[in-house]
Amino acid sequence: MFDDKTILITGGTGSFGNAALEYFIDTPAREIRIFSRDEKKQNDMRMAYDDPRLSFYVGDVRDVSSLAYAVRGANCIFHAAALKQVPSCEFFPVEALKTNVLGTENVLSTAIDEGVERVVCLSTDKAVYPINAMGMSKALMEKVMIALAKTGSNGGTVICGTRYGNVIGSRGSVIPLFLSQIEQGAPLTITDPDMTRFLMPLSNAIELVVHAFENAGSGDIFIQKSPACRIEDLALAIKELCHASNSIKLIGTRHGEKKYESLLTREERARTVEEGSYFRISPDPRNLNYRKYYTEGEVESPRLEPYSSNTTDILDVAGIQRILMDIPDLRAKIESLR
Repeated sequence: MFDDKTILITGGTGSFGNAALEYFIDTPAREIRIFSRDEKKQNDMRMAYDDPRLSFYVGDVRDVSSLAYAVRGANCIFHAAALKQVPSCEFFPVEALKTNVLGTENVLSTAIDEGVERVVCLSTDKAVYPINAMGMSKALMEKVMIALAKTGSNGGTVICGTRYGNVIGSRGSVIPLFLSQIEQGAPLTITDPDMTRFLMPLSNAIELVVHAFENAGSGDIFIQKSPACRIEDLALAIKELCHASNSIKLIGTRHGEKKYESLLTREERARTVEEGSYFRISPDPRNLNYRKYYTEGEVESPRLEPYSSNTTDILDVAGIQRILMDIPDLRAKIESLR
């Protein structure tokens, strides 16, 4: 699949980029390009892998000229560069717009111009029924992806996307916070004990992206079916695994948070196909024929429900613990705290 291919990962020094590099380094890829703003993390990766197929490009997706060097000659792009922290995006929504929306347009337009074969854009459950700036910017990113897949690529570049929920142990997520609080002897802070979130190991996120790369048509978005958990049960699971006696402190819902997240809207379900453990969302088939927007309607589809973290399989404490302990780095950290 990646034989003799040149692969570009934007945002390549982040959590996804590191996991993707671990996967791609074991493939017969010709070259793996890491594009990001963080020269320190790039150097760390360079020293850790010491592989002649690795190339590093310092740049920003906001700057189309810095992208041109990295994209030229690439066969496929995995677009992970984004501002992802909800509080940061709430305070600086225009920065989220510049990176997540305009940056994506830069990546995709450059890919089309350079004749890249396939681009996979990474999105999030927060793009579904968004209530915060981060989710809104990622929802608009998806619209840019679908629009360019439909009107910009002329069939030359396949542009598709993926959505997934919380990735276990990723930078800025709640599990590292809980572990840090246990280490410090501080209370584990939770917002709402009944708040639910999807729970996905990083390896599954890579699996989803590779599946989309292999199977998506232009404009498709792929979702992997995932279990979810209550936030209080997650805190209890980690406490028990660490043999910790820390209390649990309720701090209340933070600005921009929802009680549960969705990966699939009820409106999208009408054009979604289940393919084993995946959902494929086909793009809206309407084109630039404006009658379909203004003078012609559509027969109402059957009432369908969204695919959400409160309607999927909800893990109990033991189920959460099994997933956490299957992740080697996380297991080592938990065992060190006992």
